Amino acid sequence: MLTHSVEEGPLVNRFRELWAELADIGRDAGSGGYLRYALTEPELRLREWFRGQADARGMPVQQDGNGNLYAWWGDPATGQAVLTGSHFDSVPHGGAYDGPLGIVSALLAVDELRAAGVTPARPIVVAAFVEEEGARFGVPCLGSRLLTGEIDVDRAAGLRDRAGVSFADALGERPAGPDPALLGRLAAFVELHVEQGRALADGDAPVAVASAIWPHGRWRFDFTGEGNHAGTTGMADRRDPMLTYAFTVLAANKEARLRGAHATVGRVSVEPNATNAIPSRVTGWLDARAAEADTLHGLVEAVRAKATERAGRDGTGLTCTQESATPLVAFDGGLAGRLATLLDAPVLPTGAGHDAGVLAAHLPTAMLFVRNPTGVSHSPAESATDADCAAGVLALARVLEELACR
Repeated sequence: MLTHSVEEGPLVNRFRELWAELADIGRDAGSGGYLRYALTEPELRLREWFRGQADARGMPVQQDGNGNLYAWWGDPATGQAVLTGSHFDSVPHGGAYDGPLGIVSALLAVDELRAAGVTPARPIVVAAFVEEEGARFGVPCLGSRLLTGEIDVDRAAGLRDRAGVSFADALGERPAGPDPALLGRLAAFVELHVEQGRALADGDAPVAVASAIWPHGRWRFDFTGEGNHAGTTGMADRRDPMLTYAFTVLAANKEARLRGAHATVGRVSVEPNATNAIPSRVTGWLDARAAEADTLHGLVEAVRAKATERAGRDGTGLTCTQESATPLVAFDGGLAGRLATLLDAPVLPTGAGHDAGVLAAHLPTAMLFVRNPTGVSHSPAESATDADCAAGVLALARVLEELACR
């Protein structure tokens, strides 16, 4: 039963030592957060670290042509493999745990099983997925979407970062796209992740099992107007897209609150971005999430309608483009219930997206959450104690033993 954190001891120390090897890679000295964008120098260093850790464990590493890495314990040809792992990339100035915790925990879970003399009857695979956050190329879970065919290969290859570098160029090749053969060898996926909320913060359980992921997506709002001089253009003569943008942000906040949903505009681009110039273009990205698909649709349509009406009054133009969308993901109920019973762990929904949400449409999938005492994520304040992380390792080891060794 995992009703309490693991006490100080060998596993906590092993976690602490392995975690310390990652701690300084990509950390920004000013914010204390991480800049680990996909396929940039810090994330490439982490990928090499992954290869080294896998090699030290005698686990051959494969790359699937989409940027995803897989370390195999067992013969890949055997089939019915149990996949685990997560991602290395971060949001700008993000926290340490979102993503890497799932990979470090998977490696340590393999160590725990080996130390106990367990031999898997089916292969265990540790994955490091590429571009889960979408912070560099704009589409979240890009690696798992390519693997499963949920994004067009040409579109993915042509995605560009803010410097104009395409995903294909960063990858060094055109992405390979769907891999039915690999998917066909997988029997289940279990992703361990730091909790991105406070549901466990005040409880006794350090680990929970996920029940579902809210529907969510990203929409780009392009507002156009007339660039002009800030000091010589009368207020009545302006066609200022910044006003339409500002109204839209407030509208999104109001509509989300009315529906019990979530709406965030956390990224904006302004042209020409000069203090003494009225903008000619403002682009904002809306992240919207809700417990039900109809609620999410109603939220986005309400924001779009209000923005359109305001653009008419401001004399500005508006184009709204959906960049990504993920439907409600209800994790395999039988698997989630089985794991919750196995671990004596609570079951929680989440509003955050994950590679597990993409893979759930293709194979039985579950998630484990490790308690986050701050409840904060995508921020340097994201946290987990070493003892709770060790409890997560033990939970994952028990799950892998249940799914791959019996």
